[in-house]
Amino acid sequence: MHRINLNLLLTLSIAVCQISYGQTLSKQVTDYVAIPDTTLVLKNVTLIDGSGGEIKYNQDILILNDRIAAIGESDEVEVLENALVVDGTGKTVIPGLIMMHEHLFHAKPFFGSYKIVQMAHTFPQMYLAGGVTTMRTAGGIEANSDLNIKNLIETGRRVGPYIDVSTPHIEREGFEEYIPQLQSLYGEESLENWLNYWFDKGATSVKVYNNLTKADLGEVIRVAHARGIKVTGHLCSITYREAAELGIDNLEHTFEASTDFVKDKPENECVYGGQSLFELEDDDPELLSLMEFLIEKNVTLTYTPVVVEPYTDREVISGGGDAALAPYLLAQMKQAHASAVNTVGDSISLVSFKQEMRRVMKFHALGGKITVGTDPTYVGKTIAGYSNQRMIEILIEAGFTIEEAIKLSSLNGAEYLEIDDERGTVEAGKKADLVLIDGDLSKDVSAIRKMEIVFKNGVGFDSARIFKSVEGQVGAY
Repeated sequence: MHRINLNLLLTLSIAVCQISYGQTLSKQVTDYVAIPDTTLVLKNVTLIDGSGGEIKYNQDILILNDRIAAIGESDEVEVLENALVVDGTGKTVIPGLIMMHEHLFHAKPFFGSYKIVQMAHTFPQMYLAGGVTTMRTAGGIEANSDLNIKNLIETGRRVGPYIDVSTPHIEREGFEEYIPQLQSLYGEESLENWLNYWFDKGATSVKVYNNLTKADLGEVIRVAHARGIKVTGHLCSITYREAAELGIDNLEHTFEASTDFVKDKPENECVYGGQSLFELEDDDPELLSLMEFLIEKNVTLTYTPVVVEPYTDREVISGGGDAALAPYLLAQMKQAHASAVNTVGDSISLVSFKQEMRRVMKFHALGGKITVGTDPTYVGKTIAGYSNQRMIEILIEAGFTIEEAIKLSSLNGAEYLEIDDERGTVEAGKKADLVLIDGDLSKDVSAIRKMEIVFKNGVGFDSARIFKSVEGQVGAY
């Protein structure tokens, strides 16, 4: 048995074994490994296990290679003779985060359109550094790149989380002027052929977007479900009730993208629903009816508040990710932030932000299924890794307990992806995907920003080292 203080471990130059459990890791990966898969005990930690159950204190966690072997009260878990023991006094363990609306690109407004740049090098690393061990891309601008990155990570050649890769956004004419990369369907093109092309290449989720007909969506759902693949959507032309009737599995942005409350909405036409939502009372019977219908139809909602977080009294870059941005982008973000604070528009944004928090809490209270994600798009201040940590803080601001917030961010996503037998909770027998945090997260949610080691498949990655390696690069790489 070898006891070592974690602070010492992180400062040592470790000759990391090139062989991880079940795969060879490249030097590009081992440079960020603090603890290779091994026999390891995390001693005396506070445990928020992701189940939503009560917090456990003074816990020992035994990891054998890629699995959690045992969990118990301190000194009740047998410490094997060859075990590396890490003192976790004053630290918290949570499951690896499972985030359900992420992208491998950075986006920001640009001359009335969107500047979208694939972050093939920085974002996968940053997601893992931010505690994300599994993510869904929820629509790809460069889906081939997403698939290649997934393969590089799974074969030990890149740092990053497990990735559930979505198809490109399925969209007909109507939005390509704003985001030129988006339009994917033309004329009478066969939806079945288009979908099967991406499924055969390895896509495991489907993302539908603003401008589709109900007939389109029905065909997408039929083809995808025949292949055992789920469909999610950021909708506009189709209402939530219509989508649920057709059998959609997931709706993005909780109720913020709903056009169900637009009076006399034209069928199959994308219209602005923001004003109808702004005027919608919390106890409106139509809202409650929609919530109950979505629950009846087993539709999951993904909550993405970070991307629409207001400006006033809030950070320039959500989660404190200022250091990650390329200097010219950071300067632009600071200028945009300064021009937006204390404005009427931002006051309205805050009202909408709080309204959606209440709707999400209501849906949750009724028994609705909720997953979370960050959606790094919009004005460009939502940055991989940092924003995922910020997501936990916003869930607490909305009114969730820390136990609920971690469950929404881990087990709920695992259940949706149907991987909860292996991931989503810190539980004996499951994969060793977990995060060691410096501080007591049960008492101070801001400790979420003090991740030290992110374990994926039993390999412990140094969060700070990864974040440091990409400083000033987001927007370029």
